[in-house]
Amino acid sequence: RTSLAGCARILGIRWKCERLLFSTFNFRSFVRYSNPLMSKEIEEGLKLEFDFTKLRKAMAQCQSDVVPVVAQDADTKEVLIVAYANALALETALKEGMATFWSTSRNELWLKGKTSGDFLKLVEVRVNCEQNSLLYLVRPAGKGACHTNGANGLPRRSCYYRALDLNDGETLRFVPGME
Repeated sequence: RTSLAGCARILGIRWKCERLLFSTFNFRSFVRYSNPLMSKEIEEGLKLEFDFTKLRKAMAQCQSDVVPVVAQDADTKEVLIVAYANALALETALKEGMATFWSTSRNELWLKGKTSGDFLKLVEVRVNCEQNSLLYLVRPAGKGACHTNGANGLPRRSCYYRALDLNDGETLRFVPGME
């Protein structure tokens, strides 16, 4: 097994890892160790610059205990967004009937759609087997779920609008219809 440090070399503020070994498969990638703010290159680019440090950084600055939450369209089953919730976010989601999260970067309650108008109406909340993550089944009540816009200028329906090339492990392509 090769460690990340053993297979990576420093390239300025980024480490390019030629081969990352995860359990039973090889996965080549670029690991980003830079400004956590999103950029056009990250959000619209076709080169993988995956941030494997996101969870560690988010938890380090987060002032609340949180669990991961997947928001999935109740009708199409498409995954729309992955975020975090604390007890207050879950309580608010149940009370308001809208997907509510805890922003780990801003350390505040985040009612999805409050500023954009792109609400996610709560249909059901599921709890995983270990009771350490949630699944929000939702119905989108706006133009999209993602904060990025597609080529049509409208919010994308899902944050998962690019697919990884399984052959080279580092090239991205837009999912058809989600450009």
